Amino acid sequence: MSDFHVPRVMGVINCTPDSFYSGSRRDNVTAGLDAALNMIRDGAEILDFGGESTRPGSPGVEAEEQIARVVPVIREVRETSDITISIDTRSALVAEAALDAGADIINDISALKGDASMTALAAEREVPVVLMHMQGTPENMQENPQYSYPVEEIRAELLLAAQKALDAGVKKENIILDPGIGFGKRQQDNTMLLGLMGEWRPEEYLLLVGLSRKSFLGLIIDAENSRSEEFFHQHVR
Repeated sequence: MSDFHVPRVMGVINCTPDSFYSGSRRDNVTAGLDAALNMIRDGAEILDFGGESTRPGSPGVEAEEQIARVVPVIREVRETSDITISIDTRSALVAEAALDAGADIINDISALKGDASMTALAAEREVPVVLMHMQGTPENMQENPQYSYPVEEIRAELLLAAQKALDAGVKKENIILDPGIGFGKRQQDNTMLLGLMGEWRPEEYLLLVGLSRKSFLGLIIDAENSRSEEFFHQHVR
């Protein structure tokens, strides 16, 4: 597994029909494996697989359906490559099935609050776990997010989630914090979190930041179609 004490690039492969960026969707094993191999060739050092869209307003997906979507792809990628693999899910059943298929990391956007069994699983399997900050749920997170002091509040909530994981037996070196850019955040919250990262980031924990074609990037430069391939190649270097 990769050394996370230096910056690593994570590729995102959504085994879903409805994730916000259509270019990330892979609806069969062959397409998922091809995407993974292309990302590895392009320099990705971690691959993140998800079987449930978490775009604003998206409904939940049953664990059995998530497993059917992601596990066959993870298994094929693991047989082909030793790249670090993470599973993006709020379900302990999905996480366990993915780990059994070859995944290395649990990436939980609910910070272990979505499934009572997830914390015990992370502790028992002794794998890295991503704790992401989100105000609300994907279904309602962008309806009217509110913060009085966003940087301070988000930092405090991340540290609380980390402490709960520690108390449950998750090793400190296995805790990765994610500020949740675009998850229950206003435009000013997203830009503030990025601009002040050196001030709010808890130095004692590893950090994951997911930006991946999110709409706030286009708003910063007043650009439409900020998720298009043309925009990406013109503006992202």
